[in-house]
Amino acid sequence: MKKLVILSFLAVLSLTAFKTNDSGKLPSATVKTLDGSTVNSNTFSNNGKPIIISFWATWCKPCKKELDAINEEYADLVKETGVKLIAISIDDARSSGKVMTDVKAKGWTYEVYIDENQDFKRAMNVNNVPHTFIIDGEGHTVWSHNSYAEGDEEILFANVKKVAKGEKIEH
Repeated sequence: MKKLVILSFLAVLSLTAFKTNDSGKLPSATVKTLDGSTVNSNTFSNNGKPIIISFWATWCKPCKKELDAINEEYADLVKETGVKLIAISIDDARSSGKVMTDVKAKGWTYEVYIDENQDFKRAMNVNNVPHTFIIDGEGHTVWSHNSYAEGDEEILFANVKKVAKGEKIEH
């Protein structure tokens, strides 16, 4: 009985610890910038324009392929839709030092944050990477995709364009 009470308490605690706020917008979790300062994820915004949030890791080859593929068209997509990409590394303290090296080597111009404790990852219900989300101009998650295969970025781009125009997208 004691185990059941403890498990019930932990289940309730975990459900409330990382819930999204009442408006259904991004959950609150602390992430680090590349210079080591902290930011709360619920402050991510893009002046009413869409945001792509991509969870990745330095050890994840499909993650890097996806971010490279997006990078090839990113400047044009920004001009057309105003989208902002936020890349969230889930590398822990042992490997997070490699994040800056990868970002510089790849020439990514995205906003990059490190989720060393993986609090934001858990709050967004990310089980494995790469995991990509589209957030609409009001801060609501409207699309997500897990894994990466060549060409997936085209689906992402098409959906970002729809969101930017205020159109609904289907998953």
